[in-house]
Amino acid sequence: MSDTPSESAPLPVLRNDAENQLALQARQRRYIQAATADNTRRTYQSAIRHFERWGGRLPADELTIIRYLLAHAEHLNPRTLSLRLTALRQWHRLQRFADPTDTPEVRKTLLGIERAHGQPKHKARVFTLDHLEAMVQALSLLSGPKAQRDRAVLLLGFFGAFRRSELVAVTVDDLAWETEGVVIRVPRSKTDQTGEGRFKALPTQGGALCPVTALKAWLACSGIEQGPVFRRVTRWGEVLSDALHPASLNAILKDGAARAGLDFAPELSSHSLRRSLATGAHRAGASFESIKRQGGWSHDGTVRGYIDEAQRFEDNAAAVLLAKARAT
Repeated sequence: MSDTPSESAPLPVLRNDAENQLALQARQRRYIQAATADNTRRTYQSAIRHFERWGGRLPADELTIIRYLLAHAEHLNPRTLSLRLTALRQWHRLQRFADPTDTPEVRKTLLGIERAHGQPKHKARVFTLDHLEAMVQALSLLSGPKAQRDRAVLLLGFFGAFRRSELVAVTVDDLAWETEGVVIRVPRSKTDQTGEGRFKALPTQGGALCPVTALKAWLACSGIEQGPVFRRVTRWGEVLSDALHPASLNAILKDGAARAGLDFAPELSSHSLRRSLATGAHRAGASFESIKRQGGWSHDGTVRGYIDEAQRFEDNAAAVLLAKARAT
């Protein structure tokens, strides 16, 4: 029988209390690390490095935090400064130091910066089904596995309303083929950090915009039978074993839009896929709940925001008055 305990096994009695304490601390650190999403952790680490490069020392005091805010008030978006204060707050609390960011003076200073230098939040550009069809048609003119992959990425990303991290994490084992189409398991996502798992159903409809047809064509072309579904492809058409990097989806979308001659291609990002699905589905008559379920949104307000954008010209007071003016 092995002498190595499993992660879930009771901690063995070590030779002395010091060793026992070190083992407990090591296990606790692993679980504390797991409590924070990888993307959030990287963001916080970047914020701490920025503070230290500026000249800040940890632990910090209130005056240093205020000086840091003032040094960057006119150069950084207030939302970025707020996020960096959050990272500093988390560092001090986790290290059991007094929190220098949570004082009336710091809060008042940040509020003043937000009011003086606040900027509208940048939103990913929304596109329509006609735009998507133009991208797919442009890619259809190309040969080779990369074009097949990119077409499948765009169609699954759009109709599945995938986050980029979700889409590149899909494996062959996550695909469940049904008579009606395919059900894709999303084992972990931004709104499902505990790994309960969510499912996205994509129906088979046929035609140039069918995501299921595009997915089958990509798998047949690449010969992928296990592991990541969407992988890197070399310039010579070799399909590699490692998954696409999430940032690659931005490049794939912009490239497809540029090939289709869409002048707003530089404004697109992977989040455009999710926003466009929400607005397009609403205009086509999809229910609020079905849109929310497909995108895996946990907050109603997020979905309502997308729908409000889709309704700007549909339920428009000015349009009613203009129509009446024409009639009279």
